[in-house]
Amino acid sequence: MDSDRNLVGTLPGATEVTGVTPEGAAWLASAGAYPRSTRVLWEDRPTAPVVLACGAAFDVVSTPAVFGRHMLDRLWDEGPGSGPVAAHRGRILLFAAPGTAQRLPSLLEWEGWSSGGASDRGRAVPPLLCHGTGDAVTVPAPAPVVAVAPAAANRLDSRWLVAPDTREPWLPGPEVMLWASVRAARSAARRRLSEPCPAAPISIFPPADQDAKVYDVSKRR
Repeated sequence: MDSDRNLVGTLPGATEVTGVTPEGAAWLASAGAYPRSTRVLWEDRPTAPVVLACGAAFDVVSTPAVFGRHMLDRLWDEGPGSGPVAAHRGRILLFAAPGTAQRLPSLLEWEGWSSGGASDRGRAVPPLLCHGTGDAVTVPAPAPVVAVAPAAANRLDSRWLVAPDTREPWLPGPEVMLWASVRAARSAARRRLSEPCPAAPISIFPPADQDAKVYDVSKRR
């Protein structure tokens, strides 16, 4: 416990900026095959993204950025909240309970919302990448990238939207992820129907550097 707290204490602005707590950082490190090596890496390079294995501590549902934002909004505005969520290179990574990666595609297909399918429902849900046992994902480090430099510019796309804050964070299961996917798809369809001029669509999203949104984890059910 003390070593975990000392680790995060070396990360400048970690808690204040990203919301990653010492317990959250310890949970992330525990997902790797060599937790101690992950901690050593963060001590040496506190803003470096890391590769973590899926299937034991968590699964990850990776979505296109816009659709993932819609899912996240539905989870917090209408649902039980979410587990940790990260943005990485144009995609949203939603951390889910182990087993979700195997079960979610089957649920989507059963309900007629299979990603990329020939039906209207299938086309409404973009391809979702489900990472489970045997897979690994790149996630942001606890510390943010503060300064903008040519070598670090790409890393600005790697950040926490809902940072891990406990050693045992609540993680949504496949049923919750199915619900969020369907709600996001239906919401997107309603917006398309209400657009006044399809030839000149109006973006409902602010510029990339203003899209930060705070999700109140105290509302998690």
